Amino acid sequence: MSNHKNKTLATALAFALGGLSVHRFYLRGSVDRLGLLHVCSLPVAGMIYGLGHAPNPFWTLLPIFISCIVGFIEALVIGLTPDEKWDAKFNPSPGRKSDSHWILAVLLVLTMLVGATSVIATLSRLFDLLWTGGAYG
Repeated sequence: MSNHKNKTLATALAFALGGLSVHRFYLRGSVDRLGLLHVCSLPVAGMIYGLGHAPNPFWTLLPIFISCIVGFIEALVIGLTPDEKWDAKFNPSPGRKSDSHWILAVLLVLTMLVGATSVIATLSRLFDLLWTGGAYG
């Protein structure tokens, strides 16, 4: 049985579930250290919630937001990797070669739209809380 790693599937996993690092576990297995760091954002958010006395929900969810933004960046890196380099890194055995199709381009456009919106929204809320104490919302 071939262990072919599909670039389009890896990009889709990074786009949809990048905050939980499902794409890293798909590509590198269950002992990927950076993947486990992504998963640690959930207990860290729980600890922030538990330690704070009615903290602003933004501070509680900030580790998860950061993990998701990193997932969007990783989706772009995966999707923009040329097929030849992808195969050399993740599919070294000869046989099946990667052939990206139009769905990958759609995923990259969606990743840019959602990722850029997430970065802008997170930064604007962060600056609002830091400089005005949340006066604007």
